[in-house]
Formats: sequence, C-alpha cells, structure tokens
Amino acid sequence: MNKVATRLLTLAMFSMAVTAAPLFTKAYAAGSDTPSPPASSSKDKKKGDKSSSIEDPKFLAGYRTAYTTIYDRHDYANAIEQLKALGQDDRADVANLIGYSYRKLGDYKQSQVWYERALAADPDHVRTWQYYGLWALEQGNREQAQYHLNRIAMLVGTEAPEYRSLADAMAKPPGTGLVY
Repeated sequence: MNKVATRLLTLAMFSMAVTAAPLFTKAYAAGSDTPSPPASSSKDKKKGDKSSSIEDPKFLAGYRTAYTTIYDRHDYANAIEQLKALGQDDRADVANLIGYSYRKLGDYKQSQVWYERALAADPDHVRTWQYYGLWALEQGNREQAQYHLNRIAMLVGTEAPEYRSLADAMAKPPGTGLVY
C-alpha cells in the first residue's frame, strides 16, 4: 500500500471514529480475567519455563481475584499487592494490570514502568498497547496515543475492542480532562 493510500485509510478511520464517538458514553479499557500464555523467548528457557503456571489453579485463582479487585471493586492498591504476590509480575498480563492499577491511582511514573515491563515481556500484548495509549491520552500526548492505536491496528485490526476503545477515547476533544 502506498503512502497516499495509507494516509487516506488513516484519515477515513479517524473520521469514522469521530463520527461514531457520540454513540459511545464511555471509553474504558477492559482486560480478561484469564491471562494469556507468556510470549516464548530464550529468556524463559534460562529462568525456567513458566508456561505451565498459566494453568496452575492457584495462579489463576489469584489472578482472577486481582482482576475482580480492579474491575469490580476499584481497589487498585490492594490489587497491586495481590498481583505482585503471584510472583509472576514478569508476565505481560500481570505487569499490564499492575500498570493499569497505578494509572488509576494517579501514579503515572510507576504506571509507565509497568507498561514498559509488560511490553518487554510481550511486545505484541494488545491490551498493554491499549492501556498505554490511554495513559498517553491522560498525559496529553495524542501523538503517542496515535502510535499505540496504529500498533493495535497492525496487531489485531481495527475491529478489535482494544482498537475501538482507544479510538473512541482519542475521538474526544483534547484538554477535557477525561480519565479513561
């Protein structure tokens, strides 16, 4: 696809998002209460393969408890402790939720550290790109948020809920002080 076609496609997608924005009342990010398998790398083999822990009932129960603590009870400080206690904070899903919790607590520096950690564990972790894009919007950095949106589009396309959530948030006027 040439540059002109790419720009036209980007403009068309943005226009559709702006037009559809009034149809959506909230642009909240939502993860999954089941973590994805870790990205495989040579680092995993050196540290011991943790892929079996994804099926460990104790890990899954702890992860789901922390997930509920975040999304149902909005108790982010307690969720951070629960997630760290799992001993799997080098897993993208876990690091991402820790970053999300710090963001919701207003600690943007710690949030960024954890989003970066999640992406280091899995550079294709779509939810982290989404949450980090929302983080960028809260910081007033629309260019960085657009980069994250483009990254999501490359990974899963423009119909994915992660893409739609970030696109909806970006369609809102800048400077409105919205928190996502």
